[in-house]
Amino acid sequence: MSARNRRLPRHRAWPLTSTDIDVCLGPYMSRVTDLRFLTGQDSGSIVLGAAWVAPESRTYGRGVHPDSVGFSIDVHPVDATDRAATRDVLRAHALPQLRAWVEQGVAADETWRLTGHQHYWRLVDGRLTHRDEA
Repeated sequence: MSARNRRLPRHRAWPLTSTDIDVCLGPYMSRVTDLRFLTGQDSGSIVLGAAWVAPESRTYGRGVHPDSVGFSIDVHPVDATDRAATRDVLRAHALPQLRAWVEQGVAADETWRLTGHQHYWRLVDGRLTHRDEA
């Protein structure tokens, strides 16, 4: 779907598509509970985000809905003029790292799975960095 149909400003574009994520994750895509293409304010240097949503109670009844537990992926918009270059970097480096992060999460012990985790990929001056954040 085009950026215009998703209400993204003309000067902004998403560097990845849902197909890119699906091809990257393959069978692990079934573990993704939420794939979002963000439309809000500028995310700064963040171009891709992933999170493990742990089975924590989000209601007063202390219940946990099973559909809320899993991986969440956010694709952040970039300047439209930088889209192609950013896409190349993300497909070559960030998507394999995303897959490895998801694989590690799937294989992680119970202690890891009972806590929420976030991982961000940032692109500054053509240099991609990534790390876990609290």
